[in-house]
Amino acid sequence: MKTLRGLLFAGVLLATPSCKDFLAVNDNPNGPQVVTANLYLSPMLHWMVTAPQYDGRFLGRYSQEWILVGTSPSTWDRMGYDPGSDNGAQQWRDVYWSLGQNLVDMMNKAEAEQRWDLLGVGYVLKAWGWQVITDMHGEIIVKEAIDQSKFSFNYDTQEYTYTEIQRLLNKAIELLQKTDGAVDAAYLGRTDKLYNGDRTKWLKLAYGLLALNLNHYTNKAAYKPADVLAAVDKSFASNADDALLAYQGTQNDDRNFYGNTRNNMASYRQAQFIVQLMNGTQTNSVVDPRMSRMLSPSPDGVYRGLDPALGTVGALSATQQPMNLWGYTTLPPTGSATRYVFDDKTKMPLMTYAQLQFIKAEAAYKAGDKAMALTAYRNGVSTHIDFVNARNSDNGQAPTQISATEKATFLADVNIVPATAAALTLTQIMSQKYIAQWGWGHNEIWMDLRRYHYTDLDPSGAKQVFPGFTPPSTTLYPDNGGKIVQRVRPRFNSEYVWNVPALKVIGGDALDYHTKPLWITQP
Repeated sequence: MKTLRGLLFAGVLLATPSCKDFLAVNDNPNGPQVVTANLYLSPMLHWMVTAPQYDGRFLGRYSQEWILVGTSPSTWDRMGYDPGSDNGAQQWRDVYWSLGQNLVDMMNKAEAEQRWDLLGVGYVLKAWGWQVITDMHGEIIVKEAIDQSKFSFNYDTQEYTYTEIQRLLNKAIELLQKTDGAVDAAYLGRTDKLYNGDRTKWLKLAYGLLALNLNHYTNKAAYKPADVLAAVDKSFASNADDALLAYQGTQNDDRNFYGNTRNNMASYRQAQFIVQLMNGTQTNSVVDPRMSRMLSPSPDGVYRGLDPALGTVGALSATQQPMNLWGYTTLPPTGSATRYVFDDKTKMPLMTYAQLQFIKAEAAYKAGDKAMALTAYRNGVSTHIDFVNARNSDNGQAPTQISATEKATFLADVNIVPATAAALTLTQIMSQKYIAQWGWGHNEIWMDLRRYHYTDLDPSGAKQVFPGFTPPSTTLYPDNGGKIVQRVRPRFNSEYVWNVPALKVIGGDALDYHTKPLWITQP
């Protein structure tokens, strides 16, 4: 292939004596081929936050955030996949292509110009990319990635990828603390749509991603809660540090992917699992005030969720069926008041303070410091209530604000926030973390479920870590062979079309490859 390409190019040179002048007609003075380093950043940040929402349509069905309503359970609701399709591979595409060479070029330019803040951001983006796709797919291509001399690419182990992510984040942390060279908040801020050039907030995000990475080792002997806690304490200090991408809502790609105008979620309905975590069924508590601000009621005013094992509304009448995620029975027109993170102009998070507080609570719990765990857990619940109010204020959404009285009453319920540290359970920590990530934190939700093998019991033995979560065991996708899903198959259009020999080495050609456990979730 390379020889043929070289011969063809040589023929062009021989046939075109003034080749340089001829090719110059392709130069566009209004679209320069060489750009400044910071101009690469904005599109990559867009996909960093938006790509997880594309894949969330599918991962959210594995984790029972929602289901796709149809005449029968869909492939993904049955913990399967769509053969010959790129469904569930948007993050793969964006890590290797939307970021891909663009990220390499940005980082090379930033390093050459000693723009340590922009270079540090680049290392954060690279680490984030490896993190999300290894957590989705397991073995991925790292060492040979973005090598333009290759036509096929070998996969690396997840163990290698996890340590590489840590290396990248530690390098980002080093660079984001530098103030010499051409570090310039104004230069970075021109295209930094997350933090407007504030490298100190990027530094906190790097520590947050490091904490998340290290906390995934809970099934390994190498798990070190103290390292997780140290990273969290250097990360977000409040909701003001949340990494949020604002959608302006002026044209298609500048609207939230989950917003009603783009109409990507019309057939989705909330699953019964999230409803039962919030209506008191699984917590023996008062109704969570966030439920009416995050979820959609049925026309009769009752909050219900659907069973993924059914895939349909079952025996529910029209007035009992939950409305769509925007809070309507049909697609609302542009400009309608919707709800929570499903609005055209929602500020969609990449990572939040509340999420990190639950990571801290879990690590402290496992370290045996239940007092610290309880404080972090309460912080997580409290600040997520504030987060819900903030998201429902992004564009004047329909739900009312959660009042101070509602919040205080909820936090005073000992079934939600125990009166003593000794009474805190892992079930409470992980259930509240699930609620705080519902609707946007799909990658981490699914990782949490797999780390606890979906149905592991709380150490007390009283409940599952995720109480009420029931895999659709009687309706599992046929290729599963009776096993529960553990990974997403690599992107069909690149791997199963062009890279099959490398796939075979890791067993990726097996029909049940998606049920192979990840390295990080095993002892």
